[in-house]
Amino acid sequence: MNKTDKTLKNLVDSNLYSRYSGLLALSSISLQLIDTSGNILLEFNPSPDFCKFICQEDETRICSDYISRLKPGKGDRFICRYGLENILLPVDINDQTIGYVVGAQVYSTDSEYQKYLIDITAIAKDKQLEPEFIAKSISTIKTIEENKIEIHEQICNHITQNISYDFSQSIHTTDKAIARLSIEKEMLEKKIIDLEAKNMSLVINPHFLFNTLNSIARIAYFEKSHTTEELIYCLSDLLRYNLKQDDELHTIGAEMDNIEKYLYIQKVRFKNRLEYEIDMPDNIKPYRIPNMIIQPIVENALIHGITPKRDGGRIKIYAEKYKNDINISVIDNGNGFPKEVLHSLQQSENKLGIGFRSTDKRLKRYFGEHYGLKIAKSDFSGSTVTISIPTKPNARR
Repeated sequence: MNKTDKTLKNLVDSNLYSRYSGLLALSSISLQLIDTSGNILLEFNPSPDFCKFICQEDETRICSDYISRLKPGKGDRFICRYGLENILLPVDINDQTIGYVVGAQVYSTDSEYQKYLIDITAIAKDKQLEPEFIAKSISTIKTIEENKIEIHEQICNHITQNISYDFSQSIHTTDKAIARLSIEKEMLEKKIIDLEAKNMSLVINPHFLFNTLNSIARIAYFEKSHTTEELIYCLSDLLRYNLKQDDELHTIGAEMDNIEKYLYIQKVRFKNRLEYEIDMPDNIKPYRIPNMIIQPIVENALIHGITPKRDGGRIKIYAEKYKNDINISVIDNGNGFPKEVLHSLQQSENKLGIGFRSTDKRLKRYFGEHYGLKIAKSDFSGSTVTISIPTKPNARR
């Protein structure tokens, strides 16, 4: 084994996966490191079962579609014989290719139809596998939108470049700590660039999620599991509402409908340990408020006020209009905020207060400095948190 081969193996043995975990969190699509002969050195994200057990000669070696394209210094993005999108990037150091980063192994929305053209019977006969296993492995291959495949390709590029840098340092320096710090600094810089990509690359399409939840709810209905059916519909509505844009104003009525579904789910969970009451006059419901303003306060009352009590407690939400203002109060009969939490809410650098402060800032940004969030009371008998907004807002964004 020459020095190059030995060093590459040492890189794999030196917790390489955890070093790039920040980038790997941005995508669940297949990503692997192989040597120049096509042997798999490390699976960052595993390849699909179809590729692993049917296309590859064995689990330790990449498939022949990749092997035929392994050319020093040459990268490629190609579609394999079964229609899957694939990425191949060389890991180069001093004009020498020491390995490759490979990945994707997914269908694009344009090529998905090809999965239905695969001859399962012929493969079963050739590989001596059960047709059911082959059919199942085909069905689990992901279909990914083109922009998300491009994001994954960027991630592969970043990891490829950093492995090259890591490899270079391992050869030319004996100071491992300095090399690692340099790599981590570069990775952090690249992770910041990719944070926006994380928001774009939802693994599950929301519409698919909602449709799936609704299908499960219908099954529950036919099985006469009415509580389960109602829970699933509530969860589906909650997810849909939470995905709405933060910059939009919604009616207080819509916000309260969302809160009621949230509390219904929690009531099923906590049973007799949670009671709640919503007193929201109809004449207040048409007024507008930024979405997801009230729910975090209710959740805080439940987690920090009610949950710690052995016998549970009660949450009340009520609203009143006074002249040109509306006050919405969330009241619980829990144990009140601990002193350290109350103190943290006043400390801008303390993370415990971030949720309340961000809510207060959002309200002030829309309605002005006279409005926002206030902890009106917090002691052994419970807490009261009040939101104040104008009836005639001069919305500021």
